[in-house]
Parts: sequence; structure tokens; C-alpha cells
Amino acid sequence: MELFSDEYFMNEALKQAQIAFEEGEIPVGAVIVANNRIIAKAYNQTEKLNDVTAHAEMIAITSAANSLGSKYLTTCKLYVTLEPCTMCGGALFWSQVGAVFFGASDPKRGFRQSNPGLLHPKTQLKGGILAEPSEKLLHDFFQKLRK
Repeated sequence: MELFSDEYFMNEALKQAQIAFEEGEIPVGAVIVANNRIIAKAYNQTEKLNDVTAHAEMIAITSAANSLGSKYLTTCKLYVTLEPCTMCGGALFWSQVGAVFFGASDPKRGFRQSNPGLLHPKTQLKGGILAEPSEKLLHDFFQKLRK
């Protein structure tokens, strides 16, 4: 895996998703990158924090903004293992994040289902990066939950 490639950073997001999995959270992980450096890492913590807004993306956005000392993330790239929901898409719009790269599509709750134009017009969007391991982690989690 080439250093600083989209796959490299998505793999770092997958490591965060694995932490969520191990903690009994829906396994979604995110990292935010600025100048080829990870400035924020996060995973879903809705159960742990008893907070429906504690999605990986939301936590990562807050962390990145604190790291940069700016509410705008125009020079940043978000790597997240699952397509963002509408709530996270709205936050990504307001932060003006430069790019969103996601692994698995979310045909039920992904923002593209309800509002495909939700992201900031200048935000680059690309899906399907390491989609298979992202989907497998989600599948394994929900299969384990059903048992």
C-alpha cells in the first residue's frame, strides 16, 4: 500500500472502525488529513457517549477544527469507512471540507439517497475505497448482534 494514497488513509479509518467494533459500536471509522498528515481520528461512539450525534465524522470534524484552529476544513480530506448520513453530510457542508472519500455505500441512510447535492459545491466526493473490508466489518457486526 503506497504511503499517502487514498487506500493508505482509508486503511487508517478502518483501524478506527475496528476499535468501534471491539467496543460494541457500529463499526465506522474516520480520519481527516491535511497536507498528507492525519490531524483527526475518530470512530462511532453513540453508545459509549449516549449521544446520537457521536458519529465518527462528527467527532473527527470537531477534532480537526480544534487541531487547525479553524471551523473551515477546506484543505482537508475526510476518509470514512461508510458513506456519511444526512446529519454528517450537513456538518461536512458547513465545514467546507475539501474532499470526502468513503468505503462502503449506505443505500438506506447515506446522504446521497435523500440529498445527493448536500456537500459543499467545492467538495470532491469519491466512494468505494476499500469498500469490501468496510462492508465485511459492518456485516460481521450486525451478524454478531443478531446472535
